[in-house]
Amino acid sequence: MTLFDPELVAFTVVATIVTVIPGADMALVARSVLTRGRAAGYITSVGICTGLWVHALASGVGLSAVLVASAALFSTVKLVGALYLIALGVSSLRSALRARAAAPAEVVAATAQDTRRAFAQGLLSNLLNPKVALFYLTLLPQFVRSGDPVLARSLLLAGIHVVIGLAWLFIYTYCLGRLDALMRRPRVRTVLEGVTGALLVGIGARVAWDHR
Repeated sequence: MTLFDPELVAFTVVATIVTVIPGADMALVARSVLTRGRAAGYITSVGICTGLWVHALASGVGLSAVLVASAALFSTVKLVGALYLIALGVSSLRSALRARAAAPAEVVAATAQDTRRAFAQGLLSNLLNPKVALFYLTLLPQFVRSGDPVLARSLLLAGIHVVIGLAWLFIYTYCLGRLDALMRRPRVRTVLEGVTGALLVGIGARVAWDHR
């Protein structure tokens, strides 16, 4: 048995490319950091990557195939996920508009409830994205060798993706946190929160109108 697995190397490269492409995950993490600080960004990242395990498990046991095969179910999940992103974006836009009149000078420290909310937002944004299910269903089988146990192999590939995702989002969160002094400036924070909200609304709208 060789220790070198070219399929795992290839998957790592593909997963890395997919992970670093800006999208809803990065916008959502930025929103968490802007509103509740770096710790909330880390928790949101964990929630997002937890969703990857669920998608991998669903793909391994064939549930994702049901979702993709059913046009009505796929469209419903896609619409719910899009509306969720839009709602988060609208919330950020409203906060930005309110902050124009009286912006807080500091990022509010996250409470236990905020931590649970940050995790749930990351998890739900990932679970309600049928494109992730489609990605796992179409990509993972290409890296499953003949004779491999499908579920175990899927979870291994997901583990690689989770490690890459966590590393990237943690680095991204840390970099945003380093800009804490800059983001405490009312005008800068208002602009950033408005831009983040607009991105979430735009991504949600694109998901809602995008065809398979």
